[in-house]
Amino acid sequence: MEFSRTFLVTGGAGFIGSEFVAQQIEAGNRVVVLDAFTYAGHRANLDWISAQEGQLVIVEGDICDRTHTELLLGTYEVDAVFNFAAESHVDNSIANPGAFVKTNVDGVYRMLEASRDYYTQLDEARKEAFRFIQVSTDEVYGTLELDDPAFDEETPMKPNSPYSATKAAGDHMARAWFHTYNFPTIVTNCSNNYGHRQFPEKLIPHMISKALAGEKLPIYGDGQNIRDWIHVSDHCRGVFLAYAKGNVGETYCFGGNAERNNIQTVDAICQALDALRPRPSGSYKELKSFVNDRPGHDKRYAINDAKAVEKLGFNRRYQFEAGIAETVKWYLDNQQWVSRVLSESQSKAA
Repeated sequence: MEFSRTFLVTGGAGFIGSEFVAQQIEAGNRVVVLDAFTYAGHRANLDWISAQEGQLVIVEGDICDRTHTELLLGTYEVDAVFNFAAESHVDNSIANPGAFVKTNVDGVYRMLEASRDYYTQLDEARKEAFRFIQVSTDEVYGTLELDDPAFDEETPMKPNSPYSATKAAGDHMARAWFHTYNFPTIVTNCSNNYGHRQFPEKLIPHMISKALAGEKLPIYGDGQNIRDWIHVSDHCRGVFLAYAKGNVGETYCFGGNAERNNIQTVDAICQALDALRPRPSGSYKELKSFVNDRPGHDKRYAINDAKAVEKLGFNRRYQFEAGIAETVKWYLDNQQWVSRVLSESQSKAA
C-alpha cells in the first residue's frame, strides 16, 4: 500500500510523540515508531490509533543503538526523522542525571550520525526533501523575571537543571550538524504541554489523580512559578509545520500564550473537577497544600512564537481554560488508561 510519506518518530509511544503519530496517521503518512518503552512510553498511547495495514510500525529499541536506527531508516526508506525521544522530568534529572545525559546527549548524537549516514546515500531529490527535526523545550533558555520579554529563537541558552542542560546539548548538536555537515536539521522549542495521555507524574495529571483520591494537592514553594501552557495537539501541529514549511538550520518556538502560575493552574484543574465531579464536602481547591520547593526551580517560562506564526502559519486551536476542562474530562473518562500505565511503569521499575 502506498503512503504519502514515511516518518521515523522516536519516542512515539510517549505523551507528545503519540499525539504526533496519531496526527500523521490521520494525514495518510506511514509512521515507524522507535521507542524504548521505559516508564513513560506505553503501547496504550498507540493502541487507540486507527491505521491501515502497514501504516503504523512499532519497534522497541533505544536511540543510542545507532546500528538499529540505520537499519530502520534504510528498511522503511524514511523521508524524515522526528526526535521526540527524551528523558523529560526535571525532578528525575536531579535524582539521576546520568540517564538524561545518555538519552538526551549521546542518544541525539547517535541519531544524528545514523541519519546522516542514511542521508548521504539518498538521491538528490530525496536529499532535498529529507529533514531531521529535533524536538526540544523552552527550558533550555533558563528562567525569566516577571517583567522580562518572553523567550524567542534568539534568546541565549542558559539551562538551569540537568534536564534542560542535556536538551540544550542536543539542540546545539543539531545546529552544529547543519553548519558542519550541511545536514538538514530543524530545532523546535515549545512551552509546557498538557492534554490527553500525559504520564501521571506530570503536574496536571498528577493533580487530577491526587484530587480524585481526596489527597492533598502538593504545590512547590509559594506556587508563584509561572509556566506557559500549550495543548499537545497544537504543539504537534507546529512541529509538522516546521518540517513542511521551515528552513533547514533554523529554530522555531511554539507557545500557548497562556502564562499561569502554579496556583492558577491548580485552581483551573479544581474548577473543572468541581463542575464535572463535585466533592460532597466542598471544592477541590480546599485540598491545595504547599511543599518545599525543588532545587533550581525556574521562576518563569514564556514563549514568543511570532516567528512560527508569521513564517509557518502556526495558530493555536486551544485556549487554556477550555483545554484544561477537556483534559480533566478525558482523565475522568479514562481512569483505566491511568491504572494501566502506572502498573506498567511499576513493573518496569521492579
